[in-house]
Amino acid sequence: MKTAVLKISGKALDHFLESDDWKYTLEKLNKVYDGIVIVHGAGKGISEWSQALGHEVKFLDGQRVSTKEVVDVVAAVQAGIINSKIVSRLNAFDVHATGLTGIDRGSFIAERVDENLGFVGIPKQVKDVNWIFNLLNENVVPVFSSLCRDIEGNLINVNADFFTELIASSLNAESVFFMSDVSGVLIKGDFVKTINQNEIMEGIDNGEITGGMIPKLKSCIELLNKGIQKIWIGSINMENIFDDTAEESTGTWIIQSSQC
Repeated sequence: MKTAVLKISGKALDHFLESDDWKYTLEKLNKVYDGIVIVHGAGKGISEWSQALGHEVKFLDGQRVSTKEVVDVVAAVQAGIINSKIVSRLNAFDVHATGLTGIDRGSFIAERVDENLGFVGIPKQVKDVNWIFNLLNENVVPVFSSLCRDIEGNLINVNADFFTELIASSLNAESVFFMSDVSGVLIKGDFVKTINQNEIMEGIDNGEITGGMIPKLKSCIELLNKGIQKIWIGSINMENIFDDTAEESTGTWIIQSSQC
């Protein structure tokens, strides 16, 4: 099965939920792929609800510092409100979608890696994902919140880019698309059409790549290392993305260093 994973960042969610552009995006993807999996964040919403409830909003290397109270907010906002809104909108337009988290069916767990981040972890696969393929074979679009659990059953906040990486590698997806509110990867003041692993690490080291783009691009490197050939970062319209003859196209393709 030729599968694509579409990750919608928290910052792009408002556009996704309010505009009809996403329908054209899915139409483009459906012409190329047999199955589509969506993974989403909810960064803006989590921050807003955390502040309203009196919880500190703090990030470390692009990841949200998460106390138990903040993880409860992540569960309520990302796995609850946002996931329900995405699934509801898709089904309203006859796209058969179902809402899921990284907890469902026990296929994934997360391991905490930095006590300074709190209940934040890196996810890994522990059981098969045949049930996801079953959904795809039924023309269902699985919509995943990246909320996970640890081995003891504690809720764990997982960066949605890292969860996208895990889903893509677990499904042996052909392509991964990171949909955001930016037009691509910005280097020296310009959006670049392509970027490779070496350029990514150089950009992180010299400070040109910062914030949430750091875990996103590190996930892209891992995806390349796991054999996923097509990785793209850009905005929601994906104009001319599959047209190799187009003079202009949106977004940045992440490529192997040897391709340069």
